[in-house]
This record gives sequence, C-alpha cells and structure tokens, in this order.
Amino acid sequence: MKAIPVAENIWWVGAIDWKARYFHGHTYTTKRGTTYNAYLILDEKITLIDAVYGPFTDEMVQRIKSVIPAEKIDTIIANHIEPDHSGAYPELLKLCPKAKFYGSARAGQGLERYYHRKLDFTPVKTGDKLKIGKRTLRFIEIPMIHWPDSMMTYLEEDGVLFSNDAFGQHYATNERFDDEVPRETLMEEAAKYYANILWPFSHLIAQRIDEIEKLGIPIKMIATSHGLSWRKDPAGIIAAYKRWSVHTTVPKIVIVYETMWGSTAKMARKIAEGIADAGVTHEVYDIAQTDRTEVIYDMFEAKGYIVGSSNHDSGVLPNMVSFMEFLKGLHPKKRIGCAFGSYGWSGIAIKKLEETLKESGVEIVQPALSVVYAPDESQLAACYEFGKKMAELVKKG
Repeated sequence: MKAIPVAENIWWVGAIDWKARYFHGHTYTTKRGTTYNAYLILDEKITLIDAVYGPFTDEMVQRIKSVIPAEKIDTIIANHIEPDHSGAYPELLKLCPKAKFYGSARAGQGLERYYHRKLDFTPVKTGDKLKIGKRTLRFIEIPMIHWPDSMMTYLEEDGVLFSNDAFGQHYATNERFDDEVPRETLMEEAAKYYANILWPFSHLIAQRIDEIEKLGIPIKMIATSHGLSWRKDPAGIIAAYKRWSVHTTVPKIVIVYETMWGSTAKMARKIAEGIADAGVTHEVYDIAQTDRTEVIYDMFEAKGYIVGSSNHDSGVLPNMVSFMEFLKGLHPKKRIGCAFGSYGWSGIAIKKLEETLKESGVEIVQPALSVVYAPDESQLAACYEFGKKMAELVKKG
C-alpha cells in the first residue's frame, strides 16, 4: 500500500476501514465505513500527524515505508488520544523508539494511561510553535471537541489545518479530497457526524471557530482525521459548522415512536396526516425498526420533535427509552416538541416521554396526547389536530 500525496512533501499515510459498520461501540452506525487519517510531513524533522486504529497499524506502516523508512520519523503530533487515532503508537514506537511526541498536556497524561509506558512527550498549548525545518507547526487547543485533550495543528507555510475530529466524516473511499466525491453525499456524512458526535459541544465549536478566525490564519486545506479532506472548499465546511453550532433549524417535524400492539402506530400515522395537510415537511420513524444514527441525522435541523410510546410495565418501551436517553445527551437547542402514546391502565409512559424531552432541552408546546388501549374515530381526529397544531407552531419558527 502506498502513501497518497496531499501537498508538496505532505503524504496521507492513513488506513481505510471498509468494513466498519459501528463506531463508539455500537452508538453510531457507519454504513459507508470510515477512514483513520494520518499524515507524514517530510522536512528536516520527519513528522507524523496522528496515527490510526491499532488493527490497521500495518497498513499505515506500509504507506509510510513507501515514502521513507519508518525509523526516520523524528516527531509525532498527537492531536487526539482516542484509540482510533493513537492505537498504532505502541507498534509504531518499536520502529521509531526515539520519536518525540507533542500534544496537549491532557494528551500526554492520557497516552500514558492508555498504553502504560513513559513517552518522550512535550506538552504544547495554543500559540506554541514547532520548527521542523523549513516548515513551522502551530498548535491550537480545542478542548472538548470532542475530548479534553483535543487540538489542531496548523502548518503555516502551506496553510494546511490538521483538524483531527472536527470537519470529518465516516466515509470509506479511495478518494482523499472533497472535490473527488459527490458533494451531496459528503455533506450528508459531515452532518451525520456532527449530529451524532459533536452536537453536544456546539457552543464550544462556535467559540473555537471564532478563536481560529481571530488568529487570521489562511486555511487553504483542512486535513481531517476521518473521511475526506477539504482542499476545494474548506470555507464551505467551516460555514456549515458555524451554522450548525448555533442550532439553526428548518420548518420540519420528526415523529419517533415505538408501538406494542399498533395503537401508538395508528396515532403516529394520523398525527403525520395532520402535519402533511398543514404543509410541513415531516418524517415518521418506528425506532424499533430504524437506525438511530439516521433518525438523529433527520432530527438535526428539524424544528419540531414528536415522540410516542405505548406503556410498558412502569414506563416507556425499551427501544424508545434508549433513543430518548441518547437524544438527551445531544442537548438539542431551539427545538419544540410534544409527546403521545397509548396505555391500558397506568399511562406513565407518556408523562416520562414528555419529561425526558424537556430534560433534553426541547420546549414542550402542547399537552401530551394519550388514548386507552386503542384510538377510536374521535381520538384519531384529535391526533390529526395534534399534528396540525404542531405544524402551525413549527411554521412560526
């Protein structure tokens, strides 16, 4: 396997994981696979920016060796210590044991705890620079985007921003740049990545982008740690992140529910009918039959959320419980919502759904709608009006 040129004397030496279908355990589905991107800079000091997930170490080493012997690596920049970017370090250090590490102070602590060995590690902070020959690396800390140790590295002479997890996508492809793949697919995966991983940190992302812009550094390329790098339109993905980070929404409603014997499903369909007749775009998902990652992506820019469940024991049906807890962790802002469902004797599920929706940061805009056992015609008519009213509220913004 060979390295791929990114710019003059800068090489992509990462790995392509065609088979990856889950990420972060099983919290995120990656139907298009992913890549683990690492970059080799040839200068007086041979520098590696990040590494790959442990099982892909050989692929990375082969790519490095297609350019230089691996033992010639002098410097390793650890932008982030998560194992998909650092897992190759133990084996790599057998080839270049004298390599010096640079990263945030938290990165140094974390690497030693992950791999239980002392490293030749120099902590750096925002504004620090490192000369590697004719080129200069400039470090920019971005804590909690999305780990405490996270940082970016800017190559001053080339205008390349090695952004680590920011601006990436889970997208396995032989192509390496944004102008080599369909734009629509690329932006879909970038948005899906933001929605499922970075959304809770939106306020920090807005701050960090503002800080980077105030540095006045020209960004000619963004070299990501997952998926495609942005050489044609780095400004475009930065603009998208700025929009996403302030919780911009569109007039759209997503209905997510789980049903036991079909009553809640009947309610969902009638609610959707009311929304449609009011002229608002909407999606309907039975969470027990649907990929959660895709649902979150659809909810990402939607203004309205309607959630429903049948009562189960003393609460909500299990798949819906899991979904609501995940949504709560994402902290959506500037959204409105409501709850619905069916029950036999308790009815606690609908109340719990409404409470969790509120805890997520969603504004409850109409009382929950519930039916006993199965909806009759009058109750289905109420469901229709429930959806129609929600649509009118969404159109108001």
